[in-house]
Amino acid sequence: MVSAPRSSTHKNCILAAVPQEDFERYFASLQPVSLPLKHQLLQFGAPLDSVYFMEEGVASILTTMANGATIEVGMVGSEGIAGVAALMGSDASSQQIVVQVPGAALRMPADKCREVFDQSPAFRTAVLRYVAALLDLGAQTAACNRLHNIEQRCARWFLMALDRVDGDVLPMTHEFLASMLGVRRAGITETAGELQRSGLIRNHRGEVTVVDRPGLEAAACECYGLDHARLLRLLALPGLG
Repeated sequence: MVSAPRSSTHKNCILAAVPQEDFERYFASLQPVSLPLKHQLLQFGAPLDSVYFMEEGVASILTTMANGATIEVGMVGSEGIAGVAALMGSDASSQQIVVQVPGAALRMPADKCREVFDQSPAFRTAVLRYVAALLDLGAQTAACNRLHNIEQRCARWFLMALDRVDGDVLPMTHEFLASMLGVRRAGITETAGELQRSGLIRNHRGEVTVVDRPGLEAAACECYGLDHARLLRLLALPGLG
């Protein structure tokens, strides 16, 4: 898991960027929630009633097409917020957010969080930095999906998820990963098999274990290095000038 210096004990880096006096004043309504695998935090078209400050685990931000096909356009872990569009003025979700690695979050009513966004400069700055990074991630992913092959994209995805969890094991089925990358399941099965034969991962019963991280980084496209640097900047939010 990627780590960086924090100025507080909060697991979520946006909350870590908020001065303690602001946290005590504005965030009394936070409620801890567990995030089981494949739980839908937000559904397309559903009201944005709550936002989730991720503490552990990973959630995928998905765009769903008319035929039901989905593709991942963003990923969020402890560096960010699920449902951040509520703070930008949206009242309904334009995307689906699904838990891909189980974890935990702090839930807050969206209207309360919007009030904090308006009243706390430190919180607003942290949120806007996160939104800018999320937009950059979406643009990077669009380019990656168009220009890089499945093996490069698959390696990138494993590394991005790994950066947001403790350990080297990811709960993952070929069907789920195919949905994340917008490719056929057969293509993922072939790619995962090749990565396993190369000694980079071990794939067994719905789990992927990264065995050779440097090798996996070499197999990934150039996008991962940019993803990694972006995440480090977010995790170091309190220290940014």
